[in-house]
Amino acid sequence: MATLAVLAIGLLVPSSALGADTPSPGSVYEDGPSGRYLVDGSWYSRPDPRNRGVTDGYQRGTGLTGWAPVTIPNAANAGDFSQQSYLGSVHWYRKDFELPASPPRASWVLRFESVNYRASVWLNGRLIGRHVGGYLPFEVEVAGSGSGAMRRGVNRLVVRADSRRGLTDVPSLAVRRDGRFVGGWWNYAGILREVYLRRVDTLDFVNVNVRPRLGCRSCEASLSIDALVRNMGARGATASLEARADGRRVTAGPTRVSPNRLRRLRARVRIPQPRLWSPEQPTLYPVELLLRDDDGDVVQRYTVHTGIRSFKVRRGRLLLNDRPVNLRGASMHEDDLVRGAALRPSDLRDNFALLRDLGATMTRAHYPLHPLTLELADREGILVWAEVPVYQMEDRLFKDESVRRRSLRILREMVLRDRNHPSVVVWSVGNENTSKPGVGFRRYVRQAKRAAKRLDPTRLVGLAFPGYPTIGRQSLYASLDALGVNDYFGWYPGPNDSIADRAALGPYLDRLHADYPGQALFVTEFGAEANRSGPATEKGTFEFQRDFLAYHLNVFAQKDYLNGALVWILRDFRVKPNYDGGNPQPTPPINQKGLVDDSGHRKPGFSAVQQGLRALNSNQR
Repeated sequence: MATLAVLAIGLLVPSSALGADTPSPGSVYEDGPSGRYLVDGSWYSRPDPRNRGVTDGYQRGTGLTGWAPVTIPNAANAGDFSQQSYLGSVHWYRKDFELPASPPRASWVLRFESVNYRASVWLNGRLIGRHVGGYLPFEVEVAGSGSGAMRRGVNRLVVRADSRRGLTDVPSLAVRRDGRFVGGWWNYAGILREVYLRRVDTLDFVNVNVRPRLGCRSCEASLSIDALVRNMGARGATASLEARADGRRVTAGPTRVSPNRLRRLRARVRIPQPRLWSPEQPTLYPVELLLRDDDGDVVQRYTVHTGIRSFKVRRGRLLLNDRPVNLRGASMHEDDLVRGAALRPSDLRDNFALLRDLGATMTRAHYPLHPLTLELADREGILVWAEVPVYQMEDRLFKDESVRRRSLRILREMVLRDRNHPSVVVWSVGNENTSKPGVGFRRYVRQAKRAAKRLDPTRLVGLAFPGYPTIGRQSLYASLDALGVNDYFGWYPGPNDSIADRAALGPYLDRLHADYPGQALFVTEFGAEANRSGPATEKGTFEFQRDFLAYHLNVFAQKDYLNGALVWILRDFRVKPNYDGGNPQPTPPINQKGLVDDSGHRKPGFSAVQQGLRALNSNQR
């Protein structure tokens, strides 16, 4: 660390930093703490051709020339679909900024919404934090101005993003002996979501959980509030909580919080005649939390928009507010031909507008979605199958305790971040990992279920698996609340050609229901590639895709035990080198099962799904 603190002058903050500005107040998503500033404006980035390590790279790499201006979010390898790009590399980011106006006692926290995959963070030449894993945020505490870490003048932030992953990382990325790649979507490198600077005036909301409680549709409801508070000051402080919701005010505390310690403050708000959240009427209750100090001054606010609803599973049917649901929609993927995974808020809204126009009441991704996407789902009444990127990992990997530990950490972080969103219905612990769970995977799933239920007992815990008739009943699956089957009957051949004939779909679903009568059954994927016009009997044509989707939707409509079905996928996206997706005329590395192509053009399959979903939604009202 001492070596890092004494660097070449060119690596520290220059007396006249180029492009230094002040972060903008506010956030691209609404809920969360006060005191947020978007670290936008002028950033600079450069690749590290030698993929240097953390210490050596900072000393020898950041002072080199070749810095190019970028905006954040940024996928450094967007548009580069070479094998080396997919396997990963090191990229450096630099940002010069000045602090916003603040009280003398203020401390600061840097928040990164997502860096892929290994992040190292320096401020003014000091290594202040590291993190492993994408798709979820991490925060780095920074001492207050005048302490040496943060300055009143120009501050230089440097981030090293290393996107290289191996077989035991989550998600896995490797090359098999036969040359095939392990991985399910393109490995974009860089700072893929926003960066914030948070001001903390002594006391900080570390985590807030607003949990709706509803006994029955006509019952009185309540909101249980659990706020974890930290004292970031040098001396002890007294914390009090005030909560406002539905015109009511409750308080908790005061409680004494020692320096650098955590305390919980709990409160409960009664809602005598609740307006329930549902896809038809996604009613949200704004909840405002005020954190007060010794003098009674408000030092931080926290906003949550919650929805009052309940989830239950009864004889295999998902009950939302004690009524069965029949959900349909399409899965999502954060990918753009030009920007890669570094989507702008407008891109997220555009994707959600497509879902809304499709008539969707449910969506899913292979990893935790952007917070803005979840807020849009809350507002629009679209339920979310929330999933961790534990994807296509062999059973033997889960015998490694470190792999299970990484997977469980990601799950816990997802639940802690997203449990205030009323749209989230399932915590999914993985996707297509093994058809026949062995000792390692069984141990992981059981640990994951316990962890999710401990943090949030109000939602379903499930997983998604490939639909193969050759695989019999698995006792592990019967221990979960929800099961998602990935259905490609009539597209891929499957083991022993078991799914080559689409006519086998209906009997297979019936057998699944018989095997798991107590589990809420979903079709988490069904789809076919489409990149050209041609006969409806020819795989890869728009006509084949349209007929394929219509057929599957018709089968699902006849299965009253089925709770939901999701098209794979809303928009085309990039997967991996040499990917063909079962298409006789593929366009690697693109997965072209999307209802919409890279240019935003809707394929004929879009209207087929749209008609089916609109008819279904009309019948359910």
